[in-house]
Amino acid sequence: MTAQPATPPQPPPSPAPGAHSRAALWLSLGTLMLGLFLAALDQTIVATALPTIVSDLGGLNHLSWVVTAYLLASTAGTPLWGKLGDQWGRKKLFQLAIVIFLIGSALCGLAQNMGELIAFRFLQGLGGGGLIALSMAIVGDLVPPRDRGRYQGLFGAVFGATSVLGPLLGGLFVDHLSWRWVFYINVPIGAVALGVIAAVLHIPARRRRHTIDYAGTALIAAVATCLVLIASLGGSTWAWLSWEIAAVAVLGVGCLILFVRVERRAAEPVLPLSLFSLRTFSLCCGIAFIVGFAMFGAITYLPTFLQVVHGISPTLSGVHLLPMVLGLLFTSTLSGQLISHTGHWKIYPVIGTAVTALGLVLLHSLSPVSGTWQMSLYFLVFGMGIGGVLQVIVLAVQNAVGYENLGVGTSGVTFFRSIGAAFGVAVFGTIFTRLLADKLAADLRGVPLPPGVSEDSLLHDPRGIALLPGPLRENVLHSYSSAITSVFLYGVPVIAIGFVLALLLREEPLRRSVQAPDAAQTVPPTPVARSSRDECARALSRLGSYAGKREVYEHVARRADVGLEPAACWLLLRIHRDGAARPALLADRHGVPVEVISRAARTLEERGQAEREGLTLYATARGQATTRLLVRAQEEELASLLGDWWAPGRPHDLDELVRELSADLGAANGDWPGDEHR
Repeated sequence: MTAQPATPPQPPPSPAPGAHSRAALWLSLGTLMLGLFLAALDQTIVATALPTIVSDLGGLNHLSWVVTAYLLASTAGTPLWGKLGDQWGRKKLFQLAIVIFLIGSALCGLAQNMGELIAFRFLQGLGGGGLIALSMAIVGDLVPPRDRGRYQGLFGAVFGATSVLGPLLGGLFVDHLSWRWVFYINVPIGAVALGVIAAVLHIPARRRRHTIDYAGTALIAAVATCLVLIASLGGSTWAWLSWEIAAVAVLGVGCLILFVRVERRAAEPVLPLSLFSLRTFSLCCGIAFIVGFAMFGAITYLPTFLQVVHGISPTLSGVHLLPMVLGLLFTSTLSGQLISHTGHWKIYPVIGTAVTALGLVLLHSLSPVSGTWQMSLYFLVFGMGIGGVLQVIVLAVQNAVGYENLGVGTSGVTFFRSIGAAFGVAVFGTIFTRLLADKLAADLRGVPLPPGVSEDSLLHDPRGIALLPGPLRENVLHSYSSAITSVFLYGVPVIAIGFVLALLLREEPLRRSVQAPDAAQTVPPTPVARSSRDECARALSRLGSYAGKREVYEHVARRADVGLEPAACWLLLRIHRDGAARPALLADRHGVPVEVISRAARTLEERGQAEREGLTLYATARGQATTRLLVRAQEEELASLLGDWWAPGRPHDLDELVRELSADLGAANGDWPGDEHR
């Protein structure tokens, strides 16, 4: 008679709620990615349409606010969307975010002046922030921890795709339809996403109560707004020594003081002040602010340079920007891979900020006669510099903070990049407007102009340049070129500060659980807020891959010292978890080569660890004793991956996560022995 297991078979963990079938799961994830695609696209699609929007609505001096309003709204709303989703249900909140985003998009398309467009972009940004924050969180509701990294990697790829497609689609709509379709296109696509989500998205009703830091969120948003107002209106709309600037400055300082007081008492602060006592976090936030400043300041004004100065169509201006985006994605990915292989990370932000400064100097040297290859090379250099920093500052923060601050620390550094982006666009806009006004005044002083063209109209609408006579037109184009490229030179001292901050970073050994973050945390300007548990699940999700499991079981086999190959250890734990195992089915289900499992099965039988009944293997008494050693070794291996996060007094949710991962790797839910160490 074949020996039967001493304990009744344990059923495998049930799939995550909501994933009733693979088709339903992919349909739900596809719809989430569609919503995320729309929100991410609107951060980049507007850039190539801005010159045409300004020509139609006027207000070149307020061009920066079309970008800034969206960034500020989506950044400020991100932490609220995440916690409200925990409290009231993410599906409802995600649907609400889509509705707000679609209303904002429709109103942006209907805007009749720049003031209306800026206000509607703010509304659109509120919805877009919710789409980004909640779509990433819902992935955690739909899939188990072992698969989370793989699926969140797909969502990260969406951000990479929008970085490339945004400028191209913006140009196509402007050339063949109207700039208003940059916003209208969201409405039918978003409506489809809304309908599909209502019909097929089913996620668990696990609700977590939060003490939401409304005051802290409002105050930090107010501080950022005051900062951007001073940068964008100072020296142009308001004199630097005017009472308006003084009033906004006083208001900003007052809000900052109140923010510090509120955060010290908040139960769940939006940005814990204790994080700033960490040298690495503070330095990385400064670097993130500066990188956002340079990156979006340049991205916003390069299309204007290409379309106005070089007469390139909106579509082709998007094509011309591709080297910058591809350079950014290339070095962002490459730095993450090199860090994973070497364990050294400090050199990359140092080199990245230096290359970014070089890129800005090269952009400053562009002129109306610069060739396509020259511009492409300079754009590539600038993008590669930015990409060399993006990955690493997020990774460095994840490595420096404690587990309890892993989620908020990660989103905190991207929060500062978002504020830097909004501030950079505003500052670049102010400098550009001031320089252009001065240069046009010098070029046009005493020069007769054609009917309908004036110095003021040229300042607000570049279409008037085409009406100017040849020599004068060349002078005005040179003024536009000089004003835009001078803006890049003003960014060099700022990047130099980032270079110094990067030199001050202290390289600490990387935790084994820290991986290069995905594109969702490095490419978009809007923070992606995930809890500490979600961040840890993403970092450990490589255990779900065949290569990841093989590495883990190599360590488990050595720790247990049971004289079995890693594959045999894995198979024995599978038998323990499910009560029995069919090697052929396991090979098919888990993507493990059948010859590897067959060899492991023969080993277990030959050594008396398992017995076969037909096609099914059962553990013997000796196998069950060996399994207990393997379960203990597996606990120790997972604990070593978590490093100092796995310590006495660790949060309960970390225990839950490790139980889930352990169950997936082979240990049954009821056999996890970690609690005795608490």
